[in-house]
Formats: sequence, structure tokens, C-alpha cells
Amino acid sequence: MKTSRRTFLAGAGAVAATAATQPAFAQNAIDDILSSNQRGTWNDQFDAKASAQAGKVVSTSPIFSPETVSHIEQTLHQYQDIVARGGWAAVPSSKALRLGVNDRDVEALRRRLIASGDLSERAGISQSFDTYVDAALKRFQTRHGLPADGVTGRYTYAALNISAPVRLGQLETNLVRLRSMSGFLGDRYVMVNIPAAQIEAVESNRVAQRHTAIVGKIDRQTPILNSKIHEININPYWNAPESIVRRDIIPLMRKNPNYLAENNIRILGPNGEVDPMTIDWSTDEAAKLRFRQDPGRINAMATIKINFHNPHAVYLHDTPQQSLFNNLMRFDSSGCVRVQNVRDLVAWILRDTPGWDRRRIEQTIQVDSDVKIPVANPVPIYMTYISAWATGDGVAHFRDDIYGRDGVDELQISTL
Repeated sequence: MKTSRRTFLAGAGAVAATAATQPAFAQNAIDDILSSNQRGTWNDQFDAKASAQAGKVVSTSPIFSPETVSHIEQTLHQYQDIVARGGWAAVPSSKALRLGVNDRDVEALRRRLIASGDLSERAGISQSFDTYVDAALKRFQTRHGLPADGVTGRYTYAALNISAPVRLGQLETNLVRLRSMSGFLGDRYVMVNIPAAQIEAVESNRVAQRHTAIVGKIDRQTPILNSKIHEININPYWNAPESIVRRDIIPLMRKNPNYLAENNIRILGPNGEVDPMTIDWSTDEAAKLRFRQDPGRINAMATIKINFHNPHAVYLHDTPQQSLFNNLMRFDSSGCVRVQNVRDLVAWILRDTPGWDRRRIEQTIQVDSDVKIPVANPVPIYMTYISAWATGDGVAHFRDDIYGRDGVDELQISTL
């Protein structure tokens, strides 16, 4: 099976709020952050923006809900019928089709979109890429976590040309996963869906927030686990795991002896701080030492770390590299999960923790370091792997099988 994998959700643009450091301006800075119309919110997320043109594709129901299980069971019957009728033919993938194009390949595209229910049969078969085809293709792209640009690019063609039997099998595989998580998960919980690179904050069986995420690379996979968020760390130190020391920091020091100083990383040994110049970087002896990055704007976790007990030493966190949330391929971490608009999520987590409203969080980010806040009512967190699900009216959603857990190479789209 192929194992190199990147995927392709179009995240919304992230805007990092810059805090003023002078006391005289601190309060104004906080007010600007809280009132800014550029702050990323639920409505900035790709799926929410697409909802206006995608009909019932977008839902406020969480993926982990009894309704999802019912919907995917209904959708299975539809896909079984599609397969029984011969499935759908492949769409020729040599041209970028878009609104206004008149081409023979549009006929094949229309047939494909009709087969999956994205285009009404009343639209007919013609060579014209009209507004009906444009809306149908955008709907298809939304269901597959692709940029809803209405253009048949590489990844759209790859998704279009996965066969109906394979999609049916993907639904069956994920139904088993969803059934195992369809019980009571808590009145409030956080769900990280790895293939979707997306986070749901769920309350009273409704999605209160959705966040674009960056999860682990193929060779540094984000683990599947259940835990409870018990602590928020504001302006944290970053302690580099031994795996990152060996795979990243030591090779970087061999190339650039100033790397640690440039990134505010200190080496701590049994007797205190160690001078990097005393270490033989041609060996791996440094991996036995502790590498700690000071809090600050270039800290690997930026302003926030969300802690929950687990054997993998992973966590959710902020990032100084906000532009990465715009990437189609958001599988770039070493296992931990970076969260877009993480302060919104933290405010939601700390809702029942006395004294920690959004204003207090912003004030603390500006003036303090390494502040640890116990969560009054620890929030369950589920890091999971759901690559297919369904919402109402038989609307099937598919994501790339980034870690190859569904068992079919064809589903690892960007490795083809």
C-alpha cells in the first residue's frame, strides 16, 4: 500500500491578532481583538461559506451523533443501488472544465454528477458547462472537502473518478467506526477528525464551533485516542520531544550552528543550561538532553497549548505559522494538532472555569508567560479517523484516506 500522503481541504484565511506591549495601549489592543471583523470564526470556515451554494450539504449536527449513523445507513442503500445499476463512468481528466466552457467532456461530467445526486436529471446532458453544472460541481467539491471553485482540477478529477463500489466500501468501513462512537460522549466535547483535518466543539448534540486543523504527517501520524482536556497553558514553553531532537534539531544544528540561538531554544542538562558549543553534533548524544524553547511569538506553540493526558505526548496548540491553514495539504505536524482560531476554542473550553472569560484570556496572553489554567469541568476529547459520513437526505461526505486505514490505495487520492 502506498504510504506517502497529502490532502486538500481549503482552509479559511487565518488572521493573527498582534497584542500591544505598552500598558497604556493594552486595553485598546484587547478591545480591537474582541471586536475585529477579521477574526476567524465559524462563518470563516470553508464548509460554512460553501453552505449558501451547497444546499443541505452543510449541517450543524456533529459527526458523532446517532443521526449520522442513521443517515449513513440510508446513504448505503443509495450507493448499493448505484453500484447495482453499474456505478458511474470515469470522467476524462485532461482538461480544466469551468463555467462557460463548451466541450464534449462536459457530457461525461454531467452524467457523473447526476449519478451521485449533485446535479438534477432535469438539467439534461449537453456539452455546455452552465450555471447548473457549476453549482453541482461546487456541491460535489464541498462534499469531498475540496475548494469549491467550480473548476475540474487534479484533485477534483481524482475524487470524481473513484469508483462507486470503492465509495460504497468506504461508507461501510466508516459506518463501523461511527457505530462504535454513537453512544453518549458528554454534554460538551471536542472531536478531532484526522482525515478531514477539522475539529468540532460539540454542545448539546450540536456543533458550537468548527476549526480548521493541521494534523500529523504520514510518518508522524496523529494518534487515535480518547481523553479529557484538563488544562490550558498560555504562552507556554515548548519542550521538544526526543523524536524531533533526533530527526529535526540535530540535523539543523549540523547545517546551522546558530539555529538554537536564533529560535530561542535552550539545552537543559542535569546541572543546568548547556552550551551548544560543547556538544558534538556529529553524534546523537544531544538527544539525551532537554531542549526547551522560550515563550514568545516564534515559539512552536505560539500562545496556547491545550493539554490532555495521553501516552503519546500530543496536544492541541496554536502556531506562529498561521498561513499554513490556507494550504490544501494540511498534514504537516509531528503528531500534535494545530488549531486555527484556537483562542475561540479555549474560551469555549474555559466557559465554566471561574475568572477566565475571553477578555482575561487576551490580557494574559499579552502580559504573562507559562500560565497554567486548570479546566473546572474537564472536556472530553476524541481524536478519531472518519473518512466518510452522511448528513440529512442521503448526502455523503468523503475525505482522503490519508493514513491508508480504509484499505484501498485508490482512496489515497493525492498519492496517485
